[in-house]
Amino acid sequence: MTELETKYCALGGEVTVTDGSVIEGYASLFGTPDHGGDVVEAGAYAVSLGALASRGGRVKMLWQHDPTQPIGVWDEVREDGRGLYVKGRILTEIERGREAAALVQAGAIDGLSIGYRTKRAGKDGRGRRLLSELELWEVSLVTFPMLPEARVGSKRAEGPFDPMRELADLFRTASQELTGR
Repeated sequence: MTELETKYCALGGEVTVTDGSVIEGYASLFGTPDHGGDVVEAGAYAVSLGALASRGGRVKMLWQHDPTQPIGVWDEVREDGRGLYVKGRILTEIERGREAAALVQAGAIDGLSIGYRTKRAGKDGRGRRLLSELELWEVSLVTFPMLPEARVGSKRAEGPFDPMRELADLFRTASQELTGR
C-alpha cells in the first residue's frame, strides 16, 4: 500500500471565509505546478470522489494533516474546470475548531493542502510529475500549502467575488511562471 502524500510547502493562494467558520475555494488547481514540481491534471479526482459518494463517505477536514485532529466537515468537494473546489464548516463547538477559526480570521493560517494517494502519474518533458488519478483522503487547513494558489482569505476584508480580479490573478500567476519568477 502506498503512503499518503500531502501537498505542503512554505507559500500559499485563496479561499473565502464567511461567518467565521464557513470556508470555500480551491484546494487544488489543474495544470498549475506546485513547489514539488507536481501538476494535477483535470479529472484526477473523479474516480475517488465517485467512489466516496457511492459509499456515502466524505473527504475529511483536518488540521495540519493530523488525522487525530479533525476540525470540521467538507459539505461540498467537487471538480470543475479550474480544479478541486471545496466548501465546508469549521466546527467551532470543539476547541481545535475554535482555535482554527480564530487563526484563519486573524490571517495566521491561510493555506489549504490535500492528502492523497497517487493512483496514476507520468512525467512531462520538464521532468514534472503529472498526476492523472488521485485517491483523495483529506483537505487540511495548513500554515504552508504546497500550491501557492491554495490559500484562505477573509471575504470581509477582500470584498465580494470579483471575476475581473480573479482573471487578473490568473494572468499574473501565468506571467510569473513564464518569466521564471
